[in-house]
This record gives sequence, C-alpha cells and structure tokens, in this order.
Amino acid sequence: MPRYDRLPDMGLYLEQTVKYVNQHFAPLGCVEITGSMVRNYVKMGLIDNPVKKQYYARHIAYITALTLLKQVIPLEHISILFDRQKRVYTAQTAYDYFCMELENVLQYRLGLKDAMEEIGSTSTIEKEMLRSAVTAVSHIIFLNTCLEKLGSSDMPAEG
Repeated sequence: MPRYDRLPDMGLYLEQTVKYVNQHFAPLGCVEITGSMVRNYVKMGLIDNPVKKQYYARHIAYITALTLLKQVIPLEHISILFDRQKRVYTAQTAYDYFCMELENVLQYRLGLKDAMEEIGSTSTIEKEMLRSAVTAVSHIIFLNTCLEKLGSSDMPAEG
C-alpha cells in the first residue's frame, strides 16, 4: 500500500479520488467505493470537507482506511477510532501505521512470515485498537481470498 508521502497531494476531484482508491484496493478484493459514499462520509464528519472540491493526501488516507475498516466495523465505531487516532498521531503517522500494520498482519496470516512485528516504538491503546481493527480486516481478506480460490478450484483440499 502506498504510504502517506506517496499519496496524491495535488488535489484530485471526487471521481479521480474514487478511481485512485479503487485501483489500489482491487487486489485486496474490497468493495469499490463510489462518489456518493465519499460525499456521505464527508457529511457524517468521517472525512474533512474537500478544499475547493478537491481531495488531498489526508482525505485519501481516511478514505483508504474507511474502505477497509467498514467491512468489519460500523461507521460509528470507525468515527471513534479515527477520533482516538487524531488525539495521538498526525494523519500521516496514523495512516502509515495503518498500512504497516495491515501488511504485517496479512503477511503473517498468509504464512509469509512466522510472527507479527511490533510497529513503531511506543505502545498505546490507540495502536492496540488499530491492530485489532486491522487484524479483523486481514481475516476477512484472507477468508475472501480462500473462498475465491475454492470457487475457481485453484486451492487444493487439505486433510
């Protein structure tokens, strides 16, 4: 996943933003977002208002996290999670932790490494909540990947 400093920060219009986010999540099998969904997230206060109808890196970071988290957590709880993260971390730090943690948990879950690493140098309740949320997301991604492989008969039976 692209880190915060790799996200477009020149101002994308709504449809460009939606296309960018959807392209990055197609490999994970996530449900595509729509412009209406993004507008609703703004109305709900989950994402800051666009600046002159344009979305920047901080918007894209939150949309990215929402796209994944909404698969396992109600939007009201995502709002609480975001609020807690904002109290402790900058948008860049929170997003980069999110990306690193997702990659960390997915690699472990898919058997690409033997143990999950500790991300960052501090231990906070906000990081623990983030890890729990990301772990739930990674289990959904893993399950969907397995079910898709079973549906296409690419996955051998074990037993």
